[in-house]
Amino acid sequence: MKMPKNNVYTVSRLNGEVRQLLEGELGRIWLEAEISNFSAPSSGHWYLTLKDNLAQIRSAMFKGKNRSVSFRPVNGQQVLVKGSISVYEPRGDYQLIIESMLPAGDGLLAQQYEALKMKLAAEGLFAADTKRPLPSNIQRIGIITSPTGAAIRDILHVLKRRDPSLEVIIYPTAVQGEHADRSICHAIMQANDRNEVDVLLVTRGGGSLEDLWCFNSEALAHTIYNSALPVVSAVGHEVDTTISDYVADLRAPTPSAAAEVLSQDALSKSDKLTMAITRLKQSWQHYQLKQGQRFNQLEHRLQRQDPKRRLQQFEQSFDEMQLRLWAVMSHKLHRLENRHQSLQARLNQQSPSNRLTLEFNRLDHLNQRLQGAINRQLSHADNSLRHTAHQLDTVSPLATLSRGYSITLDINGKVVQKVTDVNAGDKLTTKLIDGEVQSTVL
Repeated sequence: MKMPKNNVYTVSRLNGEVRQLLEGELGRIWLEAEISNFSAPSSGHWYLTLKDNLAQIRSAMFKGKNRSVSFRPVNGQQVLVKGSISVYEPRGDYQLIIESMLPAGDGLLAQQYEALKMKLAAEGLFAADTKRPLPSNIQRIGIITSPTGAAIRDILHVLKRRDPSLEVIIYPTAVQGEHADRSICHAIMQANDRNEVDVLLVTRGGGSLEDLWCFNSEALAHTIYNSALPVVSAVGHEVDTTISDYVADLRAPTPSAAAEVLSQDALSKSDKLTMAITRLKQSWQHYQLKQGQRFNQLEHRLQRQDPKRRLQQFEQSFDEMQLRLWAVMSHKLHRLENRHQSLQARLNQQSPSNRLTLEFNRLDHLNQRLQGAINRQLSHADNSLRHTAHQLDTVSPLATLSRGYSITLDINGKVVQKVTDVNAGDKLTTKLIDGEVQSTVL
């Protein structure tokens, strides 16, 4: 087979180009998944696996990004993350580099909100040059809100205090719930059809993100944008910002503030300044939004050549090797501990103290056996001696002497048995039971 001369890849080059392709094609994505295998080494980076019922992907969130996460991730938690696809070149694994993380419920709404805001901004619905000024002489105000809410009471109270001559027409609508945005759109179109007011105020009191969600409707945004009547949006508290605030001709921070702006005193220099500042803020927000889009594009291009991503690769590799080192060291220590215990057990088995104890026990046993054998031998010898003594006593001459007999011996110690054994003049010794008698034969 002929080997090609050109375009022969190394593994590192291949992984590097695959990384650039993935990062360049997909860009940033949103992903909802479940956390597993979460790890937070001493470097401060987070490593985890994101999975669903059918698949999983390795992920990393570096410490510069995870500091902004308001909760501590745990295994089994459902989250919504934003990140970019990359390749961990040393291992050839593709992974997700996470930039932001939210709990799945709140995060999904926030992601939908950001996506819609970006879309409508690109369509020009937030452009400052499309904002219409409020009429200079407002006589009649149309209020689109719930007729039973706290917002309408606050608005009426302010209008009555500042300019009782102002007429108010309420277009009742739902301001919370699944179909509330349709109801608000219908009220705006109804007010435009009637053309009986100078300005419309779309408003409600404060609430959670879910409570205010109907004011983040794309249909409502287009309805406000297409309204022939100027629209003021005053939804929630000052910190709350909805899509209707961005697309309206003027945004007021609260319902009461909107009433202040729309009343006759709003024509004062200070209120005009407030309106100018408000428009300036809206223009600045629009400018920031456009610059944010431009920044994201430039940042994405920069990431493809950013040495920081390379450094993150090395840091991830270091963390992985550190974790592997700890695992190997733990395994090695466990093996050494088991071997130590095994050698200790063998040492205990071969210990001289144990052998000495065994030998002492054996010596004591043998001593007891020896003592028993000696006692038995002595008893046997004593019995034998007694028996022998009895037999000896039975045949002993002394026994005969004790019965009144005597033994006569000649001078040579020979027993005299017959008279012919002695001659006159022989010296004889007669043994009695209690002594001897010397005599001479006559």
